[in-house]
Amino acid sequence: MPWKNGGGVTTEIAVSPAGAALDDFDWRVSMARVESGGPFSEFAGVDRSLAVLEGEGIILDIAGRPAATLTKTSAPLSFAADVPTQAALIAGPITDLNVMMRRGRMTHAVDRLVISAPTDIQSAADATLILCVDGEVTVAGAALVRIGPRDALLLGPDDALSQRVEPARLATLFVIRIDRVAAND
Repeated sequence: MPWKNGGGVTTEIAVSPAGAALDDFDWRVSMARVESGGPFSEFAGVDRSLAVLEGEGIILDIAGRPAATLTKTSAPLSFAADVPTQAALIAGPITDLNVMMRRGRMTHAVDRLVISAPTDIQSAADATLILCVDGEVTVAGAALVRIGPRDALLLGPDDALSQRVEPARLATLFVIRIDRVAAND
Protein backbone atom coordinates (compact mmCIF):
# COMPACT_ATOMS: atom_id res chain seq x y z
CA MET A 1 0.00 0.00 0.00
CA PRO A 2 1.20 3.60 -0.55
CA TRP A 3 2.91 5.50 2.25
CA LYS A 4 0.76 8.14 3.89
CA ASN A 5 2.99 10.87 2.40
CA GLY A 6 3.05 9.19 -1.05
CA GLY A 7 6.84 8.77 -1.03
CA GLY A 8 6.89 5.00 -1.42
CA VAL A 9 5.09 1.75 -0.69
CA THR A 10 4.89 -0.51 2.33
CA THR A 11 3.98 -4.16 2.87
CA GLU A 12 1.61 -4.58 5.78
CA ILE A 13 2.45 -7.62 7.91
CA ALA A 14 -0.33 -7.29 10.49
CA VAL A 15 -2.79 -4.66 11.71
CA SER A 16 -5.37 -4.42 14.47
CA PRO A 17 -8.25 -4.22 14.24
CA ALA A 18 -8.27 -6.32 11.09
CA GLY A 19 -8.73 -4.19 7.98
CA ALA A 20 -7.98 -0.92 9.78
CA ALA A 21 -6.81 2.00 7.64
CA LEU A 22 -3.85 4.30 8.35
CA ASP A 23 -5.98 6.67 10.42
CA ASP A 24 -7.79 4.17 12.67
CA PHE A 25 -5.45 1.28 13.56
CA ASP A 26 -4.63 0.38 17.18
CA TRP A 27 -1.35 -1.16 16.05
CA ARG A 28 0.36 -1.89 12.76
CA VAL A 29 3.49 -3.79 11.71
CA SER A 30 4.90 -3.31 8.21
CA MET A 31 8.02 -3.44 6.03
CA ALA A 32 8.97 -0.72 3.57
CA ARG A 33 11.54 -0.38 0.82
CA VAL A 34 13.14 3.06 1.18
CA GLU A 35 14.70 4.12 -2.12
CA SER A 36 15.73 7.68 -1.19
CA GLY A 37 15.99 10.05 1.75
CA GLY A 38 13.23 12.46 2.69
CA PRO A 39 10.52 13.15 5.25
CA PHE A 40 8.74 10.43 7.19
CA SER A 41 4.94 10.29 7.17
CA GLU A 42 3.53 11.85 10.34
CA PHE A 43 0.91 9.98 12.36
CA ALA A 44 -0.88 11.99 15.08
CA GLY A 45 -0.97 10.20 18.45
CA VAL A 46 1.21 7.28 17.30
CA ASP A 47 4.49 5.88 18.68
CA ARG A 48 6.71 3.91 16.36
CA SER A 49 9.79 1.69 16.37
CA LEU A 50 12.01 1.32 13.35
CA ALA A 51 14.69 -1.26 12.47
CA VAL A 52 16.74 -1.90 9.33
CA LEU A 53 16.21 -5.34 7.75
CA GLU A 54 18.30 -4.95 4.59
CA GLY A 55 20.78 -2.43 3.20
CA GLU A 56 23.57 -0.34 4.68
CA GLY A 57 21.42 1.80 6.95
CA ILE A 58 19.65 5.08 7.53
CA ILE A 59 20.26 8.25 9.52
CA LEU A 60 17.17 9.73 11.17
CA ASP A 61 16.89 13.38 12.12
CA ILE A 62 13.99 13.41 14.60
CA ALA A 63 12.90 16.86 15.82
CA GLY A 64 14.27 17.55 19.30
CA ARG A 65 16.68 14.61 19.31
CA PRO A 66 20.25 13.99 18.17
CA ALA A 67 20.58 12.27 14.78
CA ALA A 68 20.32 8.47 15.05
CA THR A 69 22.08 5.98 12.79
CA LEU A 70 20.36 2.63 12.23
CA THR A 71 21.96 -0.40 10.56
CA LYS A 72 21.06 -4.09 10.29
CA THR A 73 22.88 -4.74 13.58
CA SER A 74 21.40 -1.80 15.52
CA ALA A 75 18.75 -2.16 18.16
CA PRO A 76 15.32 -0.92 17.00
CA LEU A 77 14.75 2.80 17.60
CA SER A 78 11.53 4.05 19.21
CA PHE A 79 10.21 7.58 18.66
CA ALA A 80 6.99 9.58 18.34
CA ALA A 81 5.50 9.35 14.85
CA ASP A 82 3.90 12.78 15.12
CA VAL A 83 7.11 14.84 15.17
CA PRO A 84 8.93 15.91 12.01
CA THR A 85 11.45 13.24 10.99
CA GLN A 86 13.87 13.33 8.06
CA ALA A 87 15.77 10.31 6.73
CA ALA A 88 19.07 10.08 4.86
CA LEU A 89 20.26 6.77 3.43
CA ILE A 90 23.85 5.75 4.24
CA ALA A 91 24.64 3.94 0.97
CA GLY A 92 21.65 3.06 -1.17
CA PRO A 93 18.16 1.69 -0.55
CA ILE A 94 17.09 -0.16 2.59
CA THR A 95 14.18 -2.27 3.73
CA ASP A 96 12.90 -1.37 7.18
CA LEU A 97 10.60 -2.80 9.81
CA ASN A 98 8.07 -0.30 11.10
CA VAL A 99 5.99 -0.94 14.24
CA MET A 100 3.31 1.65 15.13
CA MET A 101 0.99 1.87 18.13
CA ARG A 102 -1.81 4.28 18.94
CA ARG A 103 -0.48 6.19 21.97
CA GLY A 104 -2.60 5.76 25.10
CA ARG A 105 -4.27 2.62 23.70
CA MET A 106 -1.33 0.29 23.04
CA THR A 107 2.31 -0.23 24.03
CA HIS A 108 4.98 -2.31 22.36
CA ALA A 109 8.50 -3.64 22.66
CA VAL A 110 10.68 -4.77 19.75
CA ASP A 111 13.65 -7.08 20.26
CA ARG A 112 16.19 -8.15 17.63
CA LEU A 113 17.52 -11.67 18.27
CA VAL A 114 20.33 -13.50 16.51
CA ILE A 115 20.11 -17.15 17.48
CA SER A 116 22.06 -20.28 16.65
CA ALA A 117 20.65 -22.60 19.32
CA PRO A 118 17.16 -23.39 20.66
CA THR A 119 15.73 -20.35 22.43
CA ASP A 120 12.57 -19.82 24.50
CA ILE A 121 10.49 -16.76 23.66
CA GLN A 122 7.89 -15.63 26.17
CA SER A 123 4.64 -14.56 24.53
CA ALA A 124 2.65 -13.28 27.50
CA ALA A 125 1.58 -10.11 25.64
CA ASP A 126 -1.85 -9.44 24.12
CA ALA A 127 -0.14 -10.14 20.78
CA THR A 128 3.36 -11.37 19.95
CA LEU A 129 4.66 -11.25 16.40
CA ILE A 130 7.79 -13.21 15.46
CA LEU A 131 9.35 -12.04 12.18
CA CYS A 132 12.14 -14.15 10.69
CA VAL A 133 14.53 -11.87 8.81
CA ASP A 134 17.00 -14.48 7.66
CA GLY A 135 17.57 -18.16 8.27
CA GLU A 136 14.78 -20.56 9.12
CA VAL A 137 13.28 -21.47 12.48
CA THR A 138 10.79 -23.93 13.85
CA VAL A 139 8.49 -22.48 16.49
CA ALA A 140 7.07 -25.04 18.92
CA GLY A 141 4.24 -23.91 21.19
CA ALA A 142 0.72 -25.29 21.01
CA ALA A 143 1.55 -26.17 17.38
CA LEU A 144 4.72 -26.65 15.34
CA VAL A 145 5.30 -23.91 12.74
CA ARG A 146 8.28 -23.41 10.41
CA ILE A 147 9.02 -19.85 9.27
CA GLY A 148 11.68 -18.63 6.84
CA PRO A 149 12.98 -15.28 5.59
CA ARG A 150 10.32 -12.53 5.78
CA ASP A 151 7.74 -14.94 7.27
CA ALA A 152 5.87 -13.87 10.38
CA LEU A 153 3.96 -15.72 13.06
CA LEU A 154 1.31 -13.81 15.06
CA LEU A 155 0.47 -15.22 18.48
CA GLY A 156 -2.54 -14.11 20.51
CA PRO A 157 -3.15 -14.07 24.26
CA ASP A 158 -4.60 -17.61 24.15
CA ASP A 159 -1.47 -19.13 22.61
CA ALA A 160 1.12 -20.89 24.77
CA LEU A 161 3.08 -18.50 27.02
CA SER A 162 6.42 -19.92 25.94
CA GLN A 163 7.46 -20.65 22.38
CA ARG A 164 10.55 -22.77 21.72
CA VAL A 165 12.37 -21.43 18.64
CA GLU A 166 14.87 -23.76 17.00
CA PRO A 167 17.00 -22.42 14.14
CA ALA A 168 18.17 -24.68 11.31
CA ARG A 169 21.40 -22.64 11.60
CA LEU A 170 22.03 -18.97 12.38
CA ALA A 171 18.80 -16.93 12.22
CA THR A 172 17.82 -13.31 12.85
CA LEU A 173 14.39 -12.65 14.34
CA PHE A 174 12.43 -9.67 15.54
CA VAL A 175 10.06 -10.34 18.42
CA ILE A 176 7.35 -7.69 18.78
CA ARG A 177 5.24 -7.73 21.94
CA ILE A 178 2.05 -5.66 21.88
CA ASP A 179 -0.14 -4.88 24.89
CA ARG A 180 -3.33 -2.91 25.38
CA VAL A 181 -3.02 -0.07 27.88
CA ALA A 182 -5.12 -0.78 30.97
CA ALA A 183 -8.16 1.51 31.23
CA ASN A 184 -8.17 3.95 34.13
CA ASP A 185 -10.90 3.45 36.69
